[in-house]
Amino acid sequence: MGLLTSALTGARDLLGARRDPRRTAWPDVTPAAAPRRVACCICGWSGPGFQGVAHCESSTCPACGSIARDRFLYHCFVRRTQWRPGLRVLETSPRLGADYREAMARRVDYLCSDYDQRAHRGAISVDLQAIEMADASLDVVLSAHVLEHVPDTDRALSELHRVLKPGGHLFLQVPLLQGGTAPPAEPEYHGDRTLVYWRFGWDLTARIREHGFACTALVTRDLYRRARGGDPGWPSVSPEFDVEEILRMVRPGDLTPVATDRVARRARFEPSYMFVTWHASKAG
Repeated sequence: MGLLTSALTGARDLLGARRDPRRTAWPDVTPAAAPRRVACCICGWSGPGFQGVAHCESSTCPACGSIARDRFLYHCFVRRTQWRPGLRVLETSPRLGADYREAMARRVDYLCSDYDQRAHRGAISVDLQAIEMADASLDVVLSAHVLEHVPDTDRALSELHRVLKPGGHLFLQVPLLQGGTAPPAEPEYHGDRTLVYWRFGWDLTARIREHGFACTALVTRDLYRRARGGDPGWPSVSPEFDVEEILRMVRPGDLTPVATDRVARRARFEPSYMFVTWHASKAG
């Protein structure tokens, strides 16, 4: 009976994954002609290549406009959470526009926010240091390249923990340009002219855990291998990333690989040192 129960459970899990609407292609997206060497996990487009270069801020999908880091965040969200009807998701300052938000609203109970409604118009305004939402009101928070613009990291993490339901998930992306956290040496702004308060490093994992979360840093299999002592070199290194320090200060036990080499090539999560997303979960 135990083997039969296990087999039935596995079959239900597989069927549930196939029915997960987060994995379905957008209805108006048509794959390009062969060869289809790359694929977008957000909209379902596939084709010979993305636009631009191998970089987290490039490799743009011609159908939905996602760049590589958008796809890695979405990949982590789908891989690490179980879909169910009514899954309540808040995304802070989403980079993608109306088509993406409509697609997300078809897949989950979706809400998007922004702080000042300047560069990333949201449905609501949210200051991560004082989130005007009820306790335990969200299942998932997706937050990409926002925390570095928040003055008080601890207040923001405390608030994020408060608004998540028991068993809820936070997927947090920040630019990982160096090994340890420090303020910028001189005033620094990102593309939307938003001031950067913090340049985060690997110690963000411990900082998140201090606020009651279980936490791991999600990475590609390639970065995981290198962190554990594999070949430290990459064919090319972007000057804004201190790759030597990133590898020197990484704690392999804090990493979880979520993308095989094949998946990373298809989605262009390359070079791998540019792709890290923190997964923080609240105890159920």
